[in-house]
Amino acid sequence: MKDNYRTWIRDIPDFPKKGILFRDITPLLGNGAVYRDAIAALATKAKDWEPELVVGPEARGYVVGAPLAVTLGLGFVPVRKPGKLPYKTVSVEYALEYGTDRLEIHEDAIRPGQRVVVADDLLATGGTMRATIDLVEKLGGVVVGAAFLIELKQLGGRDRLGDIPVYTLVQFED
Repeated sequence: MKDNYRTWIRDIPDFPKKGILFRDITPLLGNGAVYRDAIAALATKAKDWEPELVVGPEARGYVVGAPLAVTLGLGFVPVRKPGKLPYKTVSVEYALEYGTDRLEIHEDAIRPGQRVVVADDLLATGGTMRATIDLVEKLGGVVVGAAFLIELKQLGGRDRLGDIPVYTLVQFED
């Protein structure tokens, strides 16, 4: 099934605050055939990168990363906020618009040299994905690609990911 994924993304003005146009993927997720096709499209591209593992940040990175891993026949590693993982972790701090945040990963989640695709629903400013990549690299993993449902091009997130190949299904210019 080849689909126009944009038609399955709802625009919500003034959410979570006035002046923000939120791109809502829940209609896409709610249609099994479209969701399956979107993940298959990401998997087709990700396969070219020859990954061994998929990593995704909470929470919406799980709804892209986990099914992508299953489709590729690979394992999935969750990246979480502090204090949410039960085993020993490594962490990185990253800048937000106002302040900082922190992400963690299990210290044994990735083998040195392991080829990793990182995945999330949205590439905006790139802060969360940059932190996710930093965690993978801290463990010795090699990020071979980044896959997203949506990219907000005007926010420049792709630039923060360096030379890592990026693939998105829908790009918004505004």
